[in-house]
Amino acid sequence: MPIRRLLHFFLLLVIALLILPVLAVLASWWPWGESASQATAILLEMSRTVLPDYVVTTLRLCLMVGLGVVLVGLSTAAAVTLFDFPGRRLFEWALLLPLAMPAYVVAYAYTDFLQYSGPMQNAVRAMTGWEGRMFPEVRSVGGAAWVFTFSLYPYVYLLARTALSERASHLMEAARLLGAPLSRRIREVALPLARPAVAAGVALALMETLADFGVSSYFGIQTFTAGIYKAWLAMDNRIAAAQLATMLLLLVALLLWLEQRAQKRMRFSSTKGARSGSAEAQPVVLQGPRKWLAWALCAIPVLMGFVLPVAFMLRPLAADWSVLPWSQFVAWSGNSIRLGVITSVLAVALALLLAFSLRRLRDRLTQLAVQLAGLGYAVPGAVIVVGLLLPVGWVQASLPGSSVGYYVTATSLGLVWAYLVRFGSVALQSVQSGYARIPQSYDDSARMLGTQDAGLLLRVHWPLLKRSTAAAALLVFVDVMKELPATLVLRPFNSDTLAVVAYQLARDERLGEAALPSLALVLVGLIPVILLSRTLRTPAS
Repeated sequence: MPIRRLLHFFLLLVIALLILPVLAVLASWWPWGESASQATAILLEMSRTVLPDYVVTTLRLCLMVGLGVVLVGLSTAAAVTLFDFPGRRLFEWALLLPLAMPAYVVAYAYTDFLQYSGPMQNAVRAMTGWEGRMFPEVRSVGGAAWVFTFSLYPYVYLLARTALSERASHLMEAARLLGAPLSRRIREVALPLARPAVAAGVALALMETLADFGVSSYFGIQTFTAGIYKAWLAMDNRIAAAQLATMLLLLVALLLWLEQRAQKRMRFSSTKGARSGSAEAQPVVLQGPRKWLAWALCAIPVLMGFVLPVAFMLRPLAADWSVLPWSQFVAWSGNSIRLGVITSVLAVALALLLAFSLRRLRDRLTQLAVQLAGLGYAVPGAVIVVGLLLPVGWVQASLPGSSVGYYVTATSLGLVWAYLVRFGSVALQSVQSGYARIPQSYDDSARMLGTQDAGLLLRVHWPLLKRSTAAAALLVFVDVMKELPATLVLRPFNSDTLAVVAYQLARDERLGEAALPSLALVLVGLIPVILLSRTLRTPAS
């Protein structure tokens, strides 16, 4: 059938679009036009110099962040799910607010306030007369772990809260009736139920940590992502950059496998039904010091991950408005919005055609294309950049007069391509969730009435998918606005975005001027957080 052949052609293009960056990185281990011994020599040289530092620093950072997000995310999820205390309803959605804060913005805020010349240490020195350093150095592996912990714990919080809310209250009540004390009920009932969700949330948080460039570069810590950019931009060594990108890709693939394995174990029966409104399912009411301990446990992450960074950024705005780049802010915002709109429209169209093809064809090629699109979010931006620029170098070396390099690096084409590879999965997941709510019987009824193929998508599916596609477009738009690594390298000349400008101003120690674009990114990030909090809001007891 013509529609089947057309869809198959489209799916092959999608596979090529999404897999080229990864294949290019892997193919660089067998470089074209250069001897294999040169690649081996570069790898051996890195293993004697920078590679051990990259490995140790990255693993150390991941270990600290993993422990941090488990402690903060699981404890807050257990507090708002299993117990009742003052402010519990407020914290249920307030604990999501750090999702609106890009990690590099949090890093800028804490550095501006806590560094040696910052207002905090100046105030302490003025009161005590001590001229030395009052606090540990913010720009360190420990400081980066602090930033990532309070920026990424909502991944663990969301998944653990969902897991605990489905069955924990009933099972903990059954354990209480059998005589188990509260500590044992938490240790032997609630925590085992949340273990798969916690593992999945930690894997997601660590993938974000590995993909980060803004925090590691600004703090000067030697992670794989920072090493990739240093090898490519500072050393002009594409083989070293590709080898580091491959190692980073392998680490991410391991985390992705662990996340998917944990997701498969997250199977809980629904509690909706006759007992869902019974007293047995209600949270345990805390009394005395315990309720204030739970309140503080939930308040600290919100304070550290959202309230204080926003306050630190607002301080220079209130102190001196004249240093702020108001005249250029409109241009930066326009570039960010333009790229966000273009990418979100293309990503939604791509997701619609993929989801429709899967519903229409259900063959191996379609399933492969959907799986590749779904894995794109796990590929760090640094790997995508290397994977796109390597083929450009190969083409230009083979065809000196080719204009491929111009279109990829001097226009928005390469940047939008990188965004689609990175964020196409975000749109696909939202559209697929919308398709899951459309019964197959609708398709059968439409076919009986003579509606086929394109008419089925436009006249039957589209009216039912408008909310899902709108959510998909919004999520992609926000992710594009906050994306830093790919934008920093692939953006056209004189096309700075809010994320790039915030990074450049902070890198130049112009943190007061970086406050304006940083706060604009936070305001944009609040939109999906508000929608998510409304979706997860539980009815009043």
